Amino acid sequence: MQASEQPIRVLVAKPGLDGHDRGAKVVAAALRDAGMEVIYGGLHQTADRIVEMAIQEDVDAVGLSILSGAHMTLFPKVRALLSEAGGGHILLTGGGIIPQEDMDALAEQGVGRLFGPGTTLQQLVDYIRDEVSNRRAAARS
Repeated sequence: MQASEQPIRVLVAKPGLDGHDRGAKVVAAALRDAGMEVIYGGLHQTADRIVEMAIQEDVDAVGLSILSGAHMTLFPKVRALLSEAGGGHILLTGGGIIPQEDMDALAEQGVGRLFGPGTTLQQLVDYIRDEVSNRRAAARS
């Protein structure tokens, strides 16, 4: 990160009824340890509330942790609401138990890389750094 560049801001949230937040908290801590500013949105958030937080906090990325199986509903809803709210530039990423074919379908809808079991925290950190850096560079040009 260049001295004049702002730290990456990431909102980590748990949408829907899934109450398992250990993974989301581990990810939030890893991102914070990597120098990012992390906002933890907490459990049981609606898509509307997640987008509201993302816009209010002026984040570069939103990471959703979804273990409930509702990923094909929640990711597209958050992506659409972000776009409607002027946050189409915000990276939407996340993880959970998501089959590869669903990851591929979500990528076609504008969702960033999704991470499943076995992903290292460094892979996630590197992806967010690279993707946000690319998006910032594109916005400057």
